[in-house]
Amino acid sequence: MNMRTARRHLFLCLAALAVLVPALHAQRTGFSRDEYVRRRQALVGSVKDGVVILFGETGAPPAGHFRQDNDFFYFSGCQDANAILVMAARTGETFLFLPQQSPREEMVGGPNLLKDSAAKDRLALSEIQPLSYFDEYLARNLERLGRVLYVRLSPGDAVDEARSEVGLMTARRSRTHYNDQLSLDNYRISKLRDRYPQCELREIVPFIDALRVIKSEEEIAVLRRNGRISALAVREAMLASRPGGFEYEVEAAAVGAVLKGGARGPAYAPIVGSGPNSCIWHYEKNERRIEKGELVLMDFGADLDMMTMDITRTWPVSGKFSDEQRDIYRTVLEVQKACIAAFRPGLTSKDVREAVALHLKKKGLDPRGLSGGLGHFVGLSVHDVGPDGDVVLKEGMVMAIEPALYYPEKGIGIRIEDTVLITRNGCEVLTADVPKEIDEVERLLAGRNKSANIPMHREKRT
Repeated sequence: MNMRTARRHLFLCLAALAVLVPALHAQRTGFSRDEYVRRRQALVGSVKDGVVILFGETGAPPAGHFRQDNDFFYFSGCQDANAILVMAARTGETFLFLPQQSPREEMVGGPNLLKDSAAKDRLALSEIQPLSYFDEYLARNLERLGRVLYVRLSPGDAVDEARSEVGLMTARRSRTHYNDQLSLDNYRISKLRDRYPQCELREIVPFIDALRVIKSEEEIAVLRRNGRISALAVREAMLASRPGGFEYEVEAAAVGAVLKGGARGPAYAPIVGSGPNSCIWHYEKNERRIEKGELVLMDFGADLDMMTMDITRTWPVSGKFSDEQRDIYRTVLEVQKACIAAFRPGLTSKDVREAVALHLKKKGLDPRGLSGGLGHFVGLSVHDVGPDGDVVLKEGMVMAIEPALYYPEKGIGIRIEDTVLITRNGCEVLTADVPKEIDEVERLLAGRNKSANIPMHREKRT
C-alpha cells in the first residue's frame, strides 16, 4: 500500500468513526432482562403472598408521545397501552395481559407484544395473554395463589408529578362538581372489589416506593448519561439567549439538544422565565421577549429511557451580572454548594440545614431567610417517590438540590439546581457539565459570538 492509498484509507476510517460516534452517543439503552427479574423478585419477596396487579397507561396524551405508567413499567418493561401485569407471590409467576388488536389497529399504531414471539423471553415473563383472559385467570387461580390482591390504592405518579401532586391536581379539578369523578385508578379499585368480594385488597405502593427510591447500577448508568445530555442542553440554551430574543427560542435550543442526544424529550414543560417571570416558580408560557440587563431562569431536564433529570440555571442575558444580581446569586450558590458538600449517607435534612448555616456563618453571608436542606427525589418521575418527613440519606438515592431567592418587586428570581447521586462517601453531581460559578457563566456567555469551544466544567466527585 503506497503512502497516498494509506492516507486515503486512514481518512475513510476516521470519517466512518466520526459518523459512528454520534450515533452511539444518541442510542437509547433501556434496561436488561435481569433488571426486571430482580425488581419483581424483590417485590413479591416483600409481600410474600397473594397477587400483585398493576395497570398500564391507556394511551398517549394529546400531541405527545406515549409514556408508560411508572410503576407498571418498572416491573414489566412493556411500553404497550392498556396492559395489565400480574405477579404471583407464591409461585413467582408473572403474566402480562394485552388487548388483541384489529388489523386496522396494528396498521395505525403497530402491533403490541402479543404478536412478538420473542417478547416473553426478552422480558422474562411466564406468559403473555390476551386481555380478555385476565378475569378468567384470576377466577381460576385465586384459591391457589391466595385471596389477597395487592393494588395501587394511593395515586400513581406521573413523569412530572409526585403521587401527592397527582392527588392534589385531582382535588383541584373536582372544585366544580362537573369535573368531580372517580380517577381511573379509583374506578379500577371499585371494579375489583365488586367483582372479587371474597378477596382482600391491600396497598402495594409502600413496597414499590421502597424499591424505586434506591437506584440500581443500570438506573444510575442511565441517570449519569441523562445528566450529561441535559447539562449540554442547558448550555446550548444559554448560548442561544440574547437581549431582544424570546423565551421560546431558549427553550427550542434545549429541546433540540436532548432529542439529538437520544432522549424522548423534556421530562416536564421547560421553564424559561426572564425578568419578572423568573419569580414564578413553575412559569411555562415561555413567550416573553427578553430585555437587556435581565436575568433568565431556566428549569429543564430530559426524559431518557424513562429516567428523568432536573437542572436549573440562572444567567444574565446581557452576559454580565449586575452588582445586585451578583450578590444574590452568590448567596444562593453558596447555599447549594454547602448542601452538596453536606450530602452523605446517614445524614438527615436537619443535619444538612445545620451544616449549611455553619458554612454561611463562616463565609459571613446573610442567608436572608434561605436555608439549606434536602430537595426532592428524582427517578422515573422528576418528583420521584421517596419517604416523607426527616429523610435519612442512603447510598443510591438521587435528589435535586434547588435553593432559590425571589424578589418580584425587582424582577429578580435566582434558582440554582443540580441532580445528585448519594454515594458511599458523599454525593456525585450528575449535572455538573453546565457552569454555575459566576466567572464560568460569564465566560460561557462571552463566547456566544465566538466559534471557540468553551471547556466543560466538572465538579469533583467524592
